[in-house]
Parts: sequence; structure tokens; C-alpha cells
Amino acid sequence: MKTDRDLNYRLYIQRNDGFTRSPFEYELSFYRAVQSGDTEQVRKRFESIRPDFMKGKGTLSQDPVRNLMYHFVTAVALVARYCVEGGLGHDTAYTLSDIYIQRADKMKDIDELIDLFGEMELDFAERMRTLKKDNVISLHVRRCIDYIYEHLHEDLTLNVLAEHVGLNPSYLSKLFSKEKGMSIKTFVTRAKISTAENLLRNSDFSCLDISLALGFSSQSAFISVFRKINGMTPKRFRELHYKDVIEGNKHSDE
Repeated sequence: MKTDRDLNYRLYIQRNDGFTRSPFEYELSFYRAVQSGDTEQVRKRFESIRPDFMKGKGTLSQDPVRNLMYHFVTAVALVARYCVEGGLGHDTAYTLSDIYIQRADKMKDIDELIDLFGEMELDFAERMRTLKKDNVISLHVRRCIDYIYEHLHEDLTLNVLAEHVGLNPSYLSKLFSKEKGMSIKTFVTRAKISTAENLLRNSDFSCLDISLALGFSSQSAFISVFRKINGMTPKRFRELHYKDVIEGNKHSDE
């Protein structure tokens, strides 16, 4: 392999310099602490490594700030993934990750960047703590909901969702109804109609385009379901709401 020579050289240099990476189990325990919402452990860990923050971390760039930035990007990506696995919403976790990376990208001071590490870690941990405290829905149901919103254009059957989350269809159906107070079928329908309402308010897509984008069997089926939930047709809904959005945008531009 083309990297073998460079790999062997760097391993040799690290051994001669006495460099030792942080133990894998130590790193893993940290990510698990964030995932579980253990803010106290996360805070104490950061305070303990803050004086010698780069100890056990490899060199990714000869530029100190860029080197730290690369480590930050890696850390926030892993933290986000662990939190998603722990039940934090997919969009929330990765959007928060984007926000922190953008903040870090503007920094030129090493101390400020190190402090951002601590802020980021504690932010995610506090969100996970709140999530665990509220205990609104289980991980399986949350994953089911995430999948629904990411695949609204598809035929979202109970069997498809059960296979995705790795549960028996009957068990998932009962679990979902217990935690959300409605059947999966009803939730999917409401999610599609809610998305349709946003499209009717904020776009000029036709009813046919919207019905196709949201996986309805036909335009008439979409209109029928929309009327049943909202008490009016999509056309009437747009007449009542689309103009308000346009006028609101005009005023904001003035």
C-alpha cells in the first residue's frame, strides 16, 4: 500500500518521542457520558484535560490552529453521531454540529478554540440529559419518526418501518401508539399533510406536484385526505395563507 512507508515512519517517530495516544476506552467512556447526558462527568473531564489539552492527540497539521480545528471537526462529528444513536433528533444533532464547526472555522486563537470544545461537549450532553429526563419517546420510535420524515415520498408501511428499526411489526405498532397516542398510519398521514401545508404556504407547487412529492396515489386522494383533516381543499388553504406569506415577505424587505 502507498501509505505503508509513511505509516511506519510516523509510528517510529512517535515511539522515539514517547508519544502515546489516549486509550480507546477512555475516549469511548467520554462519548458515552455525552450520550447519556452525564453533564457532571463531561464537565470534570474537560477541566482535567484543559491544562494539557493536546496530550494524547495526534498531529494533523503543522499549523497549531488548523491542527486543533481538525481535531474539533472530528470530535463534534463523533459526538453528534453518538447523540443520534442515543435518541437526539437527526436534524438537531447534525445542524448543531454544523453550527459549532462554523463557529470554530472563524477562530484564530487556540485557547478560544479549546474552550469551544468544552462548550460543544456540554451543550450536547445537556440536550441528552433533557431528552433522557423528559423520556418522551423511545429510541425505536424516534428512529421510526426520523425515517418517516426522510421518506415521506415513499409508501411507508408498518412492515417497512419495522424492518428499519429492527422490531416486530406488531410490537412496533403497539409501542408507537402507546408513546405517540396515535397509529403509525395516522402519524404518517398527518406528517404528509403538515408538509403539504408548508408547501402550499411557501411555494407555488401545484397540488399535483405536491401529491406526487408526498407519495399519494393520486391528486384526488391527496385532496380528499387534506379536506378531511383541514375541512377545506388545498386550493382554498392556499388562497387563505399563501397571500399572507407573500405580504409578510414584502414587508420584511421594505
